[in-house]
Amino acid sequence: MGGTPTCVWRVADELVAALDDRFGDPLDAYVNGSQVWLLGNGPGELTLEWRLHPVAGFTRPPGVATHELFPAVALALAQGDAPPAPPAALWEGLEAFPAHGEETEPALLAAAAAEALGRVPDAYGLVDHGPIGEEWERRRGAVSIVDALLAQLGA
Repeated sequence: MGGTPTCVWRVADELVAALDDRFGDPLDAYVNGSQVWLLGNGPGELTLEWRLHPVAGFTRPPGVATHELFPAVALALAQGDAPPAPPAALWEGLEAFPAHGEETEPALLAAAAAEALGRVPDAYGLVDHGPIGEEWERRRGAVSIVDALLAQLGA
């Protein structure tokens, strides 16, 4: 197989609610806005990395610490309150892929990921993360990772 099997969902309030409901708080959060879960919910209990990608040029809302951002947004949405910022202003989409470079068929990944999250991905297939990461580094985060993933997936 060439590339990494990957599933992608575009961000929506319902996606954030599903992540919170099904997975809870992220395992890790980064100053660049990324939120990450590592869970054994892939095909055959394969560990998947679930990564909520930040918008290009991400800026954290004032008054919310890096590790508090996702929980604060999810809680506000669940309670019908205004979040510190709308999800679409923070994150552009979710990506799921084998966490440790294991191989699986994209269709098997998509089925397992849809079952785990309760939402069918917007696109899935094989991607090459190398050029995407290089462009993100070169442009210092001012590039849409999700758009680049979707372009590689032909979506």
